[in-house]
Formats: sequence, structure tokens, C-alpha cells
Amino acid sequence: MARVWQQPFINVFRHFKVDEWKRSTKEGDVAAVTDKTLKCTVYRVRGSVSASNYIQLPKTSTQSLGLNGRYLYVLFRPLPAKHFVIHLDVSTEDSQVIRVSFSNLFKEFKSTATWLQFPFICEVGTPREGVAFPGARWTCLQLDLHDILLVYLHRSYSHLKGVRLCASMLVRSLYTSDLSFDPAITVAEARHAKLPVTPIPREMAFPVPKGESWHDRYVHIRFPSGSSHTPSELVQKSGFPPEAVLAGHVSRLLPSPAACSKPARDPRALMVQKHDPTASCWAPAMPRPLPEVRVSCERSEVSSVAGPGGCSQEPSAWVETTDEHAASDGLHVFAHQATEPTAPEDTAPHESFLPDPILRLKGVIGFGGHSTKWALWTPDGAAVVYPCHAVIVILHIETREQRLFLGHTEKVSALTLDGSGSLLASAQAWPHSMLRLWDFQTGSCLALFRSPVHTVCFLSFSNSGELLCGVGKDRHGRTMVLVWGVAQLGRSGEAVILAKAHSDADVQAFQVAFFDEARMASCGRGSVRLWRLRGGVLRSCAVDLGEHHALEFTDLAFGPAQDGHTLYVCSRSGHILEIDHQRMAVRHARRLLPLQNPRDPLAQKQTFSLGPGIAISSLSVSRSACAVGSEDGYLRLWPLDFSSVLLEAEHEGPVTSVRVSPSGLRVLSTTSSGHLGFLDVPSQAYSVLVRSHTAPVLALATERSRGQLATMSQDHTVRVWDLATLQQLYDFASPEETPCAVAFHPTQPTFFCGFSSGAVRSFSLEVAEVLVEHRCHRGAITGLATSPDGRFLFSTCSRGTLAQYHSGAPRCRVLRVAANVVCQEACPSSSVLVVSGDSRLLAFVGPSKYTVSVVDAASLDELLRVDVSTLDLAGSCLDSPVALCFGPSPPGHLLVSTSSNTIAVLDARLGRVVRELSYGRPAACASLALSADGRFLVTAAERAVRLWDYAVQAGPSCQVYIGHSEPVRAVAFTPDQQQLLSVGDAIFLWDILVPREGVQGAPGAPLTCEAGLDAEQLEGVASGARGPLQQVSVSPPALSPQLGLCAGPPEGFNVSRAPAHRAGSLLPPHNAAFSRLLPAPQALPRSPCLASLLSQAPALCRLHLEPHLRAPSRPGLRAESEGLSLPPAGDERLRLKAVVGYNGNGRANLVWRPDTGFFAYTCGCLVVVEDLHSGAQQHWLGHPEEISTLALSHDAQVLASVSGRSSAASCCQIRLWDVPRGSCRQFLCHHDSAVQALAFSPDDRLLVTLGGYGDDTLALWSMATCELVSSTHLPEPVHGVAFNPWDAGKLTCVGRGVLTLQLLWGQAGDVSLQAHREPVPEEAGGWELSSLCYGATPLLYCGSSEGQVCVWDTRAGRCFLAWEADDSEIGVLLCSGTWLVSGSNTRRLRLWAVGAVPELRRRGSGARSSSVFLERELTLDGAVVSAVFHDSMDMGVVGTTAGTLWYISWAEGTSTRLISGHRSKVNEVAFSPDESHCATCSDDGSVRVWCVASMELLIQFQVLNQSCLCLAWSPLSCRRPEEQYVAAGYSDGALRIFSIPRTAVELKMYPHAAALTALAFSADGQTIVSGDKDGLVAVSHPCTGMTFRVLSDHRGAPICTLQSTRKKCGDFGAEGTDLWLAASGDQRVSVWASDWLRDHCELVDWLSFPAPGLTGAPGCLPPSLAAFCPWDPALLVCAGLGVHPEVFFYNLHQKQVVEKIPLPFFAVSMSLSPGAHLMAIGFSERVVRLLDRASGAVQDFAGHDDSVQLCRFAPSAQLLFTAAYSEILVWEVTGR
Repeated sequence: MARVWQQPFINVFRHFKVDEWKRSTKEGDVAAVTDKTLKCTVYRVRGSVSASNYIQLPKTSTQSLGLNGRYLYVLFRPLPAKHFVIHLDVSTEDSQVIRVSFSNLFKEFKSTATWLQFPFICEVGTPREGVAFPGARWTCLQLDLHDILLVYLHRSYSHLKGVRLCASMLVRSLYTSDLSFDPAITVAEARHAKLPVTPIPREMAFPVPKGESWHDRYVHIRFPSGSSHTPSELVQKSGFPPEAVLAGHVSRLLPSPAACSKPARDPRALMVQKHDPTASCWAPAMPRPLPEVRVSCERSEVSSVAGPGGCSQEPSAWVETTDEHAASDGLHVFAHQATEPTAPEDTAPHESFLPDPILRLKGVIGFGGHSTKWALWTPDGAAVVYPCHAVIVILHIETREQRLFLGHTEKVSALTLDGSGSLLASAQAWPHSMLRLWDFQTGSCLALFRSPVHTVCFLSFSNSGELLCGVGKDRHGRTMVLVWGVAQLGRSGEAVILAKAHSDADVQAFQVAFFDEARMASCGRGSVRLWRLRGGVLRSCAVDLGEHHALEFTDLAFGPAQDGHTLYVCSRSGHILEIDHQRMAVRHARRLLPLQNPRDPLAQKQTFSLGPGIAISSLSVSRSACAVGSEDGYLRLWPLDFSSVLLEAEHEGPVTSVRVSPSGLRVLSTTSSGHLGFLDVPSQAYSVLVRSHTAPVLALATERSRGQLATMSQDHTVRVWDLATLQQLYDFASPEETPCAVAFHPTQPTFFCGFSSGAVRSFSLEVAEVLVEHRCHRGAITGLATSPDGRFLFSTCSRGTLAQYHSGAPRCRVLRVAANVVCQEACPSSSVLVVSGDSRLLAFVGPSKYTVSVVDAASLDELLRVDVSTLDLAGSCLDSPVALCFGPSPPGHLLVSTSSNTIAVLDARLGRVVRELSYGRPAACASLALSADGRFLVTAAERAVRLWDYAVQAGPSCQVYIGHSEPVRAVAFTPDQQQLLSVGDAIFLWDILVPREGVQGAPGAPLTCEAGLDAEQLEGVASGARGPLQQVSVSPPALSPQLGLCAGPPEGFNVSRAPAHRAGSLLPPHNAAFSRLLPAPQALPRSPCLASLLSQAPALCRLHLEPHLRAPSRPGLRAESEGLSLPPAGDERLRLKAVVGYNGNGRANLVWRPDTGFFAYTCGCLVVVEDLHSGAQQHWLGHPEEISTLALSHDAQVLASVSGRSSAASCCQIRLWDVPRGSCRQFLCHHDSAVQALAFSPDDRLLVTLGGYGDDTLALWSMATCELVSSTHLPEPVHGVAFNPWDAGKLTCVGRGVLTLQLLWGQAGDVSLQAHREPVPEEAGGWELSSLCYGATPLLYCGSSEGQVCVWDTRAGRCFLAWEADDSEIGVLLCSGTWLVSGSNTRRLRLWAVGAVPELRRRGSGARSSSVFLERELTLDGAVVSAVFHDSMDMGVVGTTAGTLWYISWAEGTSTRLISGHRSKVNEVAFSPDESHCATCSDDGSVRVWCVASMELLIQFQVLNQSCLCLAWSPLSCRRPEEQYVAAGYSDGALRIFSIPRTAVELKMYPHAAALTALAFSADGQTIVSGDKDGLVAVSHPCTGMTFRVLSDHRGAPICTLQSTRKKCGDFGAEGTDLWLAASGDQRVSVWASDWLRDHCELVDWLSFPAPGLTGAPGCLPPSLAAFCPWDPALLVCAGLGVHPEVFFYNLHQKQVVEKIPLPFFAVSMSLSPGAHLMAIGFSERVVRLLDRASGAVQDFAGHDDSVQLCRFAPSAQLLFTAAYSEILVWEVTGR
């Protein structure tokens, strides 16, 4: 009967009497108005913030609409140029509330377990008469709630619980019905035409004037599109959500992408991804102008609702509030102003410098401060709120973005949010407590007031947010409870105290009942009290606890409505009481007891009242479960009847608080060890959100190449953080000694730490272990510093000793120890021992506390000693140095902070005082740092950070920033100089808001030079000896064509080319006052072949050329000398069949010619030519190193490829390939290090090669003779080169400007270059240019490092247009006709309509970018590094850094994956029993399943922040042969079992505490044997996940190999039918026989071998390889064991080695063919050897560019898979 009254439809506004506002509520600017179009009353909701202006039904969130109609009709009109949001709370049949939101704020579809967000996309069409301006048309939005839940969340719809309509819109009403109406058809029309549709009821219909069409005036949107016909088919068609379709005259389908990479969630979260060949990551970006352009009112707009539009992204509402709050993210106090709150020191009068402010707090690392129990969920469950000392952090759990609320000056002691999430209240410690009320959406402080109590320890809002309750102690120590009224709170007013009461009862927790704001509850030691506010009086009554009156209660929570809002209270003794708050009596009492060991003979049965219970610190209750946190470190999830534990998660420390999310699917927990995380109940995965130090941070150190930060703390830990994500990477603990100093090695993955015991230890970040320990000090370490060149490490101790170490080798050694040279009274600090930037000078405090000594860093000879006490002769006390800092050289200054609050700037050579800076406060500067360009000085004193304009010589001004609640211990600039770090109570990361400035220096005219000037000529040119300098405007209206590039004569100056490799410089380098570089991405170990390219590369281009650490190629590797046997042509036993992977480290390493079908790309050192139709591949071999770039001639006859320099060659290798024949035509060699770009001239007569940043050489080659015709050394980094398509005699380079080179041909055929340089104008941002392409004549498009696209007029030599095309560096630009494609390192590929740009060129300086439109946008899986498109620009191929090639179709808006490979090292390959599929695993945490026939990726299982190190495919099961499983071992000790048919995780277990290194199934598949890096072997059941045996015989060395096979019972004198082996890294092999069903396992044999005699780097032993021989079960084949490189065969019957086969090198991988007597062996020398044991023949094969760490034969023995780092080669075995 409940559904009958709702038929056929319900007018929701009328039924709930919205006009009376009794059963509904309105907030903000909501008014009833008359609409002229509909001619009726509608409601207008408007306001700048959507969350603050809305209509909500029902009145409170605890009520429900109870509307069960399947369809919801929303009749509304979006206000023009405004955002709107529609929130629907929908209940499922299992009583789960799901929020469904629609908004034009959302950029892309996003889904969680409790929230669906759909973007509302507006499409701008052509203007038509009678159609209003954009957004003005009334819309009928028809939502099928049943199908939305079914398709997107696989849940069953029950009823509509609530609706919230947020600004800005006009809304007529809402309707629910089980019928699908057609709003364009009236009842009369349907009857007259006999249409098979359900017409719209008259009450719901929009008026349509006669003669007009409904669709011309209104919009109808049905979502999902096919829901009204066959809703069940939506799920059956594919695994992806349906599209949204526009009803009416617009019939275009919006795309529905499925395969997208979401932001990192849980470090352990598992993502299962099916790959569809047409899966797209396209977010439908309709043609829209740039942000600065306003849409014309003449255009019409069609609205639509999009399905999941690509990658998951936080809605724009979050970004908007974050940006709105960004202005206050860096709370600062100027030296000449007084602000609230004031800085902790007085300020001296100085003039401030711009920008104002110059710092903005970007993020903090830390949690807690006053306590670690305050962490809250936001009402939507998308973010958590927690304090970090004096800062309040809102952390979005999906994106890990932080919003920061600044204003408190002491540690935050309490937090609370109201029920709607609009108000946040916080209190800070210390008498008297200050309270702040915040607007949670904007981050602004609404009120600041003082409380009557000393320290507020609890805060609690009522659900409506009108009452705020607080608990604290008054000055007499009595507990006081206060109630404030905040309903009428003004922006600057105070909250009004409504009531207050004193209590003698102890209060440990306090909470306002969410169902009745007048009721509260508290608990504490021996008491549980219920409070009630009535008539302005607050009264309380104690609950009768009976026998539990002596318990110490720690937390409480109100239960759900179904159990009568039972009050749950927990205690420190383990009790959980259920209290009836109405009867004020205990209903149930339970107790949490530790698990007793039944085998313990002394164990006694514990009663309910006796025995040690588990101390419970916190609990939280949802509608179905209760979360309990206890001091034993466990978070447990119980049902409300506490019958059994549902889930539990173990923490590293006692749990201090738990909070269940509003959806009930996640549980937030905090620990006393400073961890904040949450348990995801559906996936049973735990995610750590925040890790932090638990004591003050004492020092920091930054690492340049990887972007890492190391901090040490009084909590006896050293932690390493990622500066980009602010996540912890490593944690080194030393409980018995305190770390005192820390420093990174500048070039190696190593850091050094000094301890209070005097020890100095070197830690490796690659293996996370101690490399070496030195104990040359007898006192605590006070200083630690490394030289910037990486040669030396210095340490000082409290006994006055200075030690020097040689740190160039992996294991540093002591060089010198000098006694009594350092001050013995110095406290440990990072600023008392410093090294100059040129690594020549070392400065420290000593020998006395009043002197500073400067010594030679290499010899430790004293060069200078300065007595600081004599600097201030007028002072009343002696001055002493506190902190030191070297300035950039030149001029070579040493900055000394003194105890008299001054900073003395000394000449580091002469010791004289150059200048002084004064604080004006009696607080010494504890730490100081100077930026690399010498412009900014940052100092730390007490709780403030000061930033000085150091470049100003006379009276430099400073800005003061507060936020720390404790003294700041250390400050430093990040390596990229774009951010600032300060540490004390927590770690603060500040953004430096300084735009890049123009080049400064003496004005002069750049002049033309030739390519062959020697050093003397250049010196004369630079000094102006050849002519006077001419002054040039930065951006003149028209530049003279004769102006060139370098200082020298203005006339043309041409010299014939020099034959040397490096020619003279074209112009002197520019000196920028402040150069802003992009943050470098997290770096991988560098490759030797591209090391020179990266050594001096600007940060903006590192993303494109970032290889991994490769095995070095052996110099002069020859078959004769090295014992290699290269097979003659035609006799090869192996034929390269396929290459899996694409080199994402390269740049422009992809070519495609659509007219001929030629398609080629690089993978390692191979050029892969692939047929896009059949998938067949050709492989062009010859390069010794990784190929960095490709270029195809315009006639498609020649392909140029280039690889880095190998150790066997003096320069990098350029190869010219004959495309029709597929052979190498010519070999070229010129560049010293690497080549970053290639380009053919339009007539294919010339080839230009651009060297890397260590080379900076531009070379021209004649394609007719393949000879070098010109070589020029460029004086500054250049990032791209291209020939002018209209003039083959001109080419253009981009870097800090546009460099045009005119080719001048001599009579002898030589070429000289005439240069002309145009800087980037300041109006365009002044950034460096990173890419270029030519457009329509005479346009040149250039992409910048900051995401801008600049358009240049090549005839006039000026930039006339620029627009913001992306958020970061644009590495790829392509232009054809009226279309421009841009690709950036933000993973976005964009299509721009630039047809109006030629007309803008004619407008000159008045040109604006309003006519440039963004037509399409795709988000891919990595930064875009290469792209090729058809001339029509409708299709193309794009390569990304993720190692993926995508086919792009702009017409369909899809991206199809063509080539895909692993991002990191491949560790294992496993085959299915029928060889139809294979699985691979990698350090990137992925397990990928491939089709062996086509090598097409089918399934990917991804585990974030873990490496998958081993893999095994289950054998055929006699019971269920259709079941196929893959077992994978991970670096955290987890073992996961994946079901291939169901593409799901079947089981996850932790049989090991260390990383798993080897896996093997038993022959019957009923048992898994796993080994870890500590040498333990575990035996587990894959069905139950139980580990029933652990073998420790190999303890101490990692398990390298595990293999299992069948044997006959009794063979080798052992029981059982399973025979398995284990080989460990200490050259030991054990063979075992087992029968696991009978729990039987015995040792069959044990082999031990001496360590190999390696002549290379010590400690790099080859892996121990062992395998059972498939063609002789009695043989055991081993490699990598023994002194010499060899393979030996061991007979298990004879117990001896029966055969040895020598090898040229030590083997690093091995595989035995199950068919013929063949062995495949991989070497670190990048060679694969095929060995035929029957005939003794050997063949060696090249093709890899790294160590061949993996060889695996397929079960059929017809294929061989080999892997080197991330590339996989598939070989076909022939001649069997």
C-alpha cells in the first residue's frame, strides 16, 4: 500500500508544502519569483557559493522523503554563467544511503562506494532565432534512480531519501513516478496520433506556443539514456556504465570511457582493470573559449549529463574552495604591520617587498600535537579533518590534496564539525583557550573568541550547527561544560554563551546527541552522565552503573535509530556498556579480553570481572557495526550484537581514536605513534593517510635528483619523505641512541646520519639498510655536511673532533680526523658545519664558541679564522656564532648568525664584514639559508620564519610568517628553489610566489656570429672589441632583421665551418635575476648512456628523458675475446618474434605515415616497425644503447635514429635506415653525449641533430654524402629544433627564446649559420620554451615550460599572441590547417581550433586569445612525449612516459591502447598450462595477463606503492580444471591469489614479514611454497590462506629460486610425491621431498658452493640459479654458483656433479626447455645464450639494452621470453 498513494506521480514541492518551509528548509538567497516563460511561480536559488544557498527536502538529514518512484523529474533552468549542484540521497534495499550529484562544477565522472558525481556538460551550438542565451532554457531532467544504482554500484534501489538543490538555478518542482513520460508529447497529441508513448501530465508540462516546437524552447535529458527500454541490458552489454544521451533534436552520444587511471588511493589498494581495445579516457570537453573569454549571449546552449568521463577527479567545487582559500594559506606578518594573530616577536620598521605575500603554505607533514585523538570525517566522507599542531588540515583522501586553516598560535586541542559540514569549530591550548569558528567551505574565520576555561579539551556541535558545546577546566581545576549559541553568528561577532555548568565528575569524552540537540552525554573516571539543556539551564544526571561504577570510561557514542539510540560507552578495562539513555540504566555489558593460549598449562579461565582486559581508547557506531580502537594497537569492527569480530587491523602503536564515515564503509583511526589512516570495509584494505614524527623535528636535508626530504626527530627516528606527495618513503628507527645530524649524498641514493653515540652511518635508499658505520668520534655528533660535488663528507662532535670522509665510493672511508678544532659547546644543528657551493671551503664554529673557522675542504688547511665577539664592540656581552651559511660564488660570502640578533655577512676569503642584518628582537637565528641565485635569505627564530630581500643592499626588507607552535629548528630551500621548508613541531612546505623575471644586464644588441669562432675570437667579441653594442628593446614593434645573437659587431660576420666537434659559442649566457624552474619529478636511477644528457638538463625537460639504471655495456665486446658465439645468418636457433613495450623515456621516438602505413617506434635499443593491421613486427638492431629519438624523411625513404654514448664509443651513435629495405644505410658519429632532437629539411637534403644539455651542439649533415657540413655549440640549453617548411635554408630552435638560424652556403659546399634571437616577451610570461611547430604561413607555435602556447610572426619576428593551454610543461605541439594539438606532462592531450589566429596576426599588439577554442581533451596514462597525426588531424598516435602508445580519434573522442608495457623492471613471467596466456609482474606493482598469440594485454591487477617480485600460475586441477589462478608475491610480504576467469582477488595473506622473492605451486596445485629476502620458506594453503610450515634453513640470505615437480614415492630414498628445491643468495641449494597432506617434509640433498670470484664491484653477486632438468628428473642444473662462471649438472642419485659447461660470464637468469635439450641463459652483458646440451652447440643473441634478468621457455618449448628491465622480447625457437 505504500506505493499506491504515490501513483501515477507525486509533485514533491506540493506534497511537502515547500512554500511553508515547515517540512523543508532553505538557506541563503532563495526566493519565489514569477517566470515569464512558464508563466508560473518558480523558486530562484542563487549565490556565489553553492553550498551556502540551497533548498533541502526534508528539513533535516535524519528524516526521509520515502518516495519510491523509479523516475525523478527535475524541472529547472540553470542560471547563465553560473554553477549549480543537485544532490540526491538515495536509499538502497540494504539501507545504504548513496549520494548522487549532478553539477556543471564537476569536470569528470567520479564514483565511490557512497557517492556518484556526474558532470553536467553544456554544449555551445549555433545561435538560432527564438532561442535564449546560454543556460536560459528550461530543462526536464529525467533520472532513472533504479538503473543509476544498478549500473554504477550494482545495488538495488529502494526509495528517495532527500534532495538538495544548490545555487544557481530556477526550479519549478520535482516529480517522482514509476512511469517514463515524454515531456514533448501532451495527452491530446498522444491520443490523436495514437503514439506508443506515455505523454507528460498536464501538471508537469511546459507551455509551448502554437506553431513552435517543444524542443526549440526546452531541453529533455534522460539519464541513463536507455533506462526506459531495457535497463537490464545496460549491464550485460559491457562492464562499463552507459552513455548519457540528449533527447530531442540532439542525438549525439556522449562517450562512456571505462579504462582510466584514478588518483592513488590506498597504498595497498588493489585495482582490477579489464582492457577494452576501444576504452577511452576522454572527458568530453565541448568547444569552449579560454577562461578569459566571456560567452556571447547570442549563442544557444544544450545541456547534458555525462557518464563517467575519464579519469576520476575531484569535482571543481573542491578546487574552487581550495583556490578561494589559497590567499590565506600563508599567514604572514609584515615587519611594519601588526596583525591578528601577532607574530611571536616584535617587528622592526622596514619596507616590504613584492609580491605581497611572497610565501604561501602549500602543505604540512604532521599530525596531532596537543593530542592524537582528533580526526573527523567530512559529511560527504571524501576528506578528513585533523590538527597538525597549530594548523588545521583538510585532507582529501583520493587526491591527497590539503586545505589548510591557519590562525591558531598554539596547538589545537579540540575540533568538531556540524552535521551539514558548513561550520568548523576549533580550540587551542593554554589559558585561556581561544576558539575559532570557520566557514568550512571557504576557510574563512567567522569568529574568534576566548573561553572561560583554561584549556578546552572537547568540542561538539549539534547536528543543526546551532549549538556548540565545550568542556574544560576552570582556574580552580573543576570541570566546566559550556554551551554557545552560534545560530545568529555574524562574520566578526562572538558566539553567545547560552548555559554553563560545573561538575565534579571527570570527563574523558563529551558528545551532543545527533537526534536531539538539547541532549548530551559525557563519560569519565567512574561516571557516565546525561545532560539536558532546557530553558537556558544545563543540568546533568548520573547513570546508575551498578557494579561498573569504578571503571575508567574513555569514549562514548550514540547508536542508530533502530536500537533506540542506545548510548555505547567503553572503558580502559575493556568493558563496553550499552546504556538506555531514556531509562538511564545499563542494558548490556560486555568485555574485550585477550586471547588465551589453550596449551598454556598455567592459563586460567577468566571471569567477566577478573583478569586483564584490553584497554579500549575509542569507539564509533554506525547503523550496523561498532568500531573499537584499543591500546593493543588493534582496530576491530564488531556487529552491534558483538557476536564476533568482522574485521581487525593492527597498527604500529596504540589506537587513540576511531571514527566511522557517514556511509559506514570506512573507519578512520589514529594512533599515538602519529599515524592517521582508514580501513575500507568492502575491500578490507587499510590506507595510511598521514605519518608523522611524534616529537619535535631537529634537522632536515634535501636530495636534488629524487626530490626527497630527510628529517630527524627527538623520537629517535630518521624519516625520508617525497616532496611531491608529502608521503613517507622510509623510516629508520634507533631506540637506543638519538640521531643528531643528517645529510644526503648529492649524487648517490644514500644519506648519512650522525648519532649521540658518536657513530656516523651511511644508509642506502635502494636496499634500505646500513652500508657502513664509522666510530671515529667519541662525543655526540653536532654537525654533518657533504660537499656539493659528492667527494667529501664532514662530521663534527661534541668533543671538538672534525672528521673528513671520502664519499665518492659507495662505501665511504675516513680520510682525516682533526682533534680540538671544533667548538665543544655547540649544540647539534644543521647550520654549524657548512660547505661552499663550489665544494672548496668548509666553515664551522670553533675552536672556541666565539670564533668561526674556514678551512680548505680537501686538505683541511685553515684559511681564515674570524672572532665574532669583536664584531660588536659596543655590546654588553660577547657575541658568539649560532648558525652559518655560504652564499653563491661569486661573490663568495659567508653569513654568520650571532647571539646578538644580527646576521653578519663576511667575505669568505678576507674575513671582513661586508654588511649586517639586524633582527630587532632578542632572539638568535637558529638556522638560515640563502637561495641559489642569492636573492632571498630565509631565517628561523623562535616560532617565526623570516624571508629577506637579500639582493637589496641597503636596508633589506623582510616578511614574517607564523604557523609553527614551537620554535623553528631548521629552514632550507628545496633543490628546485621554488619552495621553502621549515621544521620544528612539524614539517612545513611553502610555495615561493615569485614570477620569473626578465633577463637583466647591460643592454646590448645580439649580433650574428659564425659557427667556427675559436676561444680568442669569442673573447674579443664578448668584450665588444669588434664594434659598439646596440641597445635592443625587449619586445619592439618590429625588430631589425640584422640583429643577431651574440655580443659583437652588428654586421654579418661569416666564417667557414670548423672541422672540430665543438664549435665556438654563439652568444654569452644570460644572467637572470631569478630563474624559476619546474619541480623535477621523482627521479629514477640514471642510465649511463643518457647520464650526460641529464646531468645539466633543466628541470623542464627531465620528464622526457629519464632512463633507469642500466647494466653498463662492456667496452669492446667482441665475440672472439669474450667467448661469444654469434650464429651465422640463416642458422639462428632463435628468431625475434615480438617486442612487448614502448620506450617512454625517449622523446619524439615514434613515427607514422598514414598514407604509406609505415609505423615505427623504439623499445630499448631496438627500432620496431609494426603493421598496424596484422600486428606483425620487424626489428632493426644495431644500436648499442637506448634509442632516444627518431625522425622520418618527408619522402618516407630514410629513418634516422640515435642512441646514447656507450662505454665502448667516444660519441653517441646516429643510424640512417633504408625504409624499403629495412637495412642500415649509414652510421654517423659526432655528438659527445646524446642527441635530443632530429629533423629533416623540407627537401630532405639536410639532417639536423641537436645535442643534449651536456653537449649543446647543433650539427648539420648532408643526406647526399652523409657528411657533417656544419657544427655549432649553443651557449644555452635548447629544447627543440625544426626546419622552416617554407624556407629550407632556415631552422628554428627554442629555449629561453626563439633562435632562428639562417643557413649560408659557401662555394666549397660548406655551411655557416647566421643567428637571430628573440626573447620571450614579458607579456607572455617570460618562461622557457619547450616545444615548437609551424602552422599556416608565417606562424610559429611554441609551447612553454609553464603550459603557455605562444604564437610568433616569423616575418615580423615578434610574438603577438599567447594563452594558457595547460597547467605545466608542453612537450609536444603539432599543427595542421586550422587545428593544433598540444601534449603536456599533466597527461592531457588537447585539440585547439586556431583558424582565427592568422586574422589575429593582422591585428598586431591588440590580438587576444578569445578566438582560440579548446575543442577536445583526452587524459592519458602519462606525460605526452611523442605524437604523430594525420594531416586532417582527426586521428593520430601518441606515446606517453608510462610506456604506452595510444591511437587517438578526435572524431569519436576515443583513445585506443596500441602498445603497452610495464613501467618498471619485469621480475617474472608465468604461463598458463595450455600456453594460451601468460602473466608478468613488475616493480610497478602490476600483474598483467597477456594473450600469448597476439601479446595483447587482457587483464591488469594493480597494487599501489608495492613491487610485485615473484609470480606463479597454478597447474591444472583435477577437481576443477576450469579454475585458473595466479599467485603473486609483493615487497610488503603479502601473497595475493588472483582468479583469472573472475578477474578478482581470491585471497590475500601475509606468510612473510619481509618481501617475497620466489613462489612455486606444488604439482597438484594444493600448496604454495614461498620464499622471502630473509631466507625463510613458508608453505601455505591457497584455499584457506593458512601457513602451516616455515623453514628457516636458508635464513640470512634471500631466496632466489623455488621450483616444484613430481616424483615417484621412494625416489632418492624419500617419502612423498612432491620434489622441490630452494636456492638462496649465499650459494646454497636445498632439495626437499614432501607429502603435505600428511604434513611430511624431509631434506633430500644440500649443496653449498664458494662465492664467485668477481672482478667487478664487490657485493654484486649473481643470483643463485637452480632448476630440475625436464629431460632427466635425476639431474639438477645450477648456475651462478661456484668460483667460475659455468653451468653444472648435479645427479641426485650419485650425489655429485656429472658435467660442467663453462660460460663467458656469470649467469643472471636461466631456463630449461621442456622439449629439446636446450638451455637459455641471460647475462648482465646484455646477451642471451642458447645452449644445446645434446650437441654442445651454443649461440649468443643480442637485442637487449640492459641486463637480461629473466629467461623463460613456454611449456610448448616453441617460444622463449626474455626480459631486460621493462622490455620483454619474445623469441621463436626454430630447428628443433
